[in-house]
Amino acid sequence: MSGWMLIDVALFAILLCSGIAIAKIRQLFAVAMLSGIFSLTSACIFVMQDAVDVAFTEAAVGAGMTTVLLLGALALTRTREKLTPTARSVPALLVALTTGALLVHASGDLPAFGIEDSPVQTHPVTERYLVSSVEEIGVPNVVTSVLASYRGYDTFGEVVVIFTAAVAVLMLLGQRAPREVRERAAPMRDRQRVLRVIAKLLIPFILLFGLYVQFHGDYGPGGGFQAGVIFAAGVVLYALVFGLDAARAAVPMRALRPLLAAGVLLYGGVGVATLLLGGAFLDYDLLAAEDPVAGQHLGILLVELGVGITVTSAMIMLFYGFAGRGIGRGVGRS
Repeated sequence: MSGWMLIDVALFAILLCSGIAIAKIRQLFAVAMLSGIFSLTSACIFVMQDAVDVAFTEAAVGAGMTTVLLLGALALTRTREKLTPTARSVPALLVALTTGALLVHASGDLPAFGIEDSPVQTHPVTERYLVSSVEEIGVPNVVTSVLASYRGYDTFGEVVVIFTAAVAVLMLLGQRAPREVRERAAPMRDRQRVLRVIAKLLIPFILLFGLYVQFHGDYGPGGGFQAGVIFAAGVVLYALVFGLDAARAAVPMRALRPLLAAGVLLYGGVGVATLLLGGAFLDYDLLAAEDPVAGQHLGILLVELGVGITVTSAMIMLFYGFAGRGIGRGVGRS
């Protein structure tokens, strides 16, 4: 067994142990931490499979923002899971085992792992994406070509889903906690001088890296989804160290609300512009009629920027919503 195979086996073993622990542990804080470990391990597996773009998203969303939001949600509820009666657990277990058995049975029809003549390797679309995309789109990162150009309409739908989900969650969360309740945590924050110094050093580099991932996604791993979460993580770190009110003053909600919609409008506006120019929806070639490749670059740049704006705004607003309601509530519950 090669060294790389040993690493794969170790990572999958960590996933298995984390999953079993999540199912058995009743302390919700431990479950949130283990979920972050599960996501980070999944990101490592994606890197091993050369899916760096997916690894970026999994690490930023799964291990980063999702963990923070889970901790915020814990402040609104009890810290220990309520025991489920056996009469209800057994049917759920049977459904899970049946579904797993069906999936294992269906996996027998899949091609063997790593074979050269698998459908994904021999299908004409694969050659089109890997070979022709460089000439048609002019973008070295094939993932960006597929997501932002070849299936740009689908990606637009994903952005609309993010926008709709953010609006729905914020409506469910309602109003934030009163100011006097939020300020109860201020004495504790005042003692975090070491964290404040480290955060001041890290946050500018996090934001700079987010901009790099945003505008370098054409040439390397990255894009609007990954950059949006990374940029939002910088703001969340600022809020965790310096306080929610300080973060709201630096990045106010009144600025995030229009930005949440502006990203979607920017993406859809590019498609409307190509329609007005006489082409199909999101046909970037028409943005620079004399040079279709330049039009592709411009179109991808604009739609990826729209994705980044919407994702950043959605993540920060969701954090504000959970953190604003959570402070002063749920502490000490069990």
